[in-house]
Amino acid sequence: MRLQLVLLALLLASAAHAALPVPVAAALKRAGIAPAAVGLQVIDVASGKSVLALNPELALNPASTMKLLTTDAALELLGPTYTFATRAYTRGTRRGDQLLGDLILRGGGDPKLVVENFWLFLRKIRAQGVRVIRGNLVLDRGAFDATVVDPALFDGDPLKAYNVAPDALLLNFHALAVRFTPDAAQGQVQVTFDPGLGAYTARPPQLTTGDCIGDWRQAMRAQLGAERASFDGSFASGCGEKTWQLHPYDMPRNRYFELVFRQLWSELGGTLEGSVVDGTLTPEALLLTQWDSPAIPELIRDVNKFSNNVMARQLFLTLGTTGSLQPASVDAGRSAVLRWLAAKNIDATGLVLENGAGLSRIERISAGTMGTVLVAAFRSPTMPEFIASLPLVGYDGTMKQRLRSDGVAGHAHIKSGSLQDVRSIAGYVFAASGRQYAVAFLINHADAARGAEAQDALLQWVYENK
Repeated sequence: MRLQLVLLALLLASAAHAALPVPVAAALKRAGIAPAAVGLQVIDVASGKSVLALNPELALNPASTMKLLTTDAALELLGPTYTFATRAYTRGTRRGDQLLGDLILRGGGDPKLVVENFWLFLRKIRAQGVRVIRGNLVLDRGAFDATVVDPALFDGDPLKAYNVAPDALLLNFHALAVRFTPDAAQGQVQVTFDPGLGAYTARPPQLTTGDCIGDWRQAMRAQLGAERASFDGSFASGCGEKTWQLHPYDMPRNRYFELVFRQLWSELGGTLEGSVVDGTLTPEALLLTQWDSPAIPELIRDVNKFSNNVMARQLFLTLGTTGSLQPASVDAGRSAVLRWLAAKNIDATGLVLENGAGLSRIERISAGTMGTVLVAAFRSPTMPEFIASLPLVGYDGTMKQRLRSDGVAGHAHIKSGSLQDVRSIAGYVFAASGRQYAVAFLINHADAARGAEAQDALLQWVYENK
């Protein structure tokens, strides 16, 4: 009996494999990926009919294609004109250009409070006549719950910029671009930071001669503390100038905020005499001015085209604040997405949401659910904004280098995703026939990295044959 079941399973798997387009099946076979490790769905968006499917109900890890669910929900639940407000308040008295008290910054979860925008925000504060702050800079992060996230939990590499945790007052993604420039004449490596951090110093790596061999980042043994960065390893002159995007996880978020604030504020002619501290907005504080983020369509463009994890997580949290006075939380964001799917009559069986970004070992969605979400998004009034946020195959974002010389280049908007043992694509193909198709192709397998050829073959096949 057991042998019969095994044979039946093999026959079903073989049949499913044979039903795939020849180039797709052949590419999966070359990659050594069994059909049981694949979830695939292709739907004609006009009719809503499935034209190709393989294990469409199998819940798989989607990696970064989960961002499509989060960004579509953000467009519809928050609205295409929604912006995130970061507000500045004064607490104390004013005497000329002096604030005899505290400046309070109340974060609203802005996913894109990058240095350039923060500088413009500080200019608005200066334009209100404040130059000297005699008290403290108070940071109110109460819009998000206070859950502490271990930056090493996902992959044991907390220096990776994608491991930055959400923050209601997230400044510049809490990241640093560190530039290393070998100076042979001085026999040392010049280390500079972007954004500039004023008095924050660095002990440079030792400059060695020779070629740039192996992992030049790991060789430098980076440590970024609250007061100083140390690179206790070496840097080869053959590496030339290099830039490393880092998450200074050992630097407290208030310290990072303080270093950037003091640098920019001093450049604008201002001074801060007090400290940078956590706090909450109090009733006597007076609104001074505010900074509004770009609207949702621009934000989701960054999320999907460049697979920005922390921005996706900020959006996911914010979904749970609509109509609520409670701080944003993962549970509230998850509940908001599930209610949204239920209202659209989309079956979410097997859906597992951890952070809405796909940077997770436990998140799951089926190709069938993903395809249905994409069809609903295509029929939504916000369809143009959503599709424009996806990488254009062969042209930009994470799909810029794929299928560049194939007919489907420029005719598909596809989000890709990759983790260890995971490769995924999802989005739309605008076929040569003039018809439009929603496509989801998820692979969870030890050789998933070799599955990109099969996914590309599917996109080209849909373009040519449907």
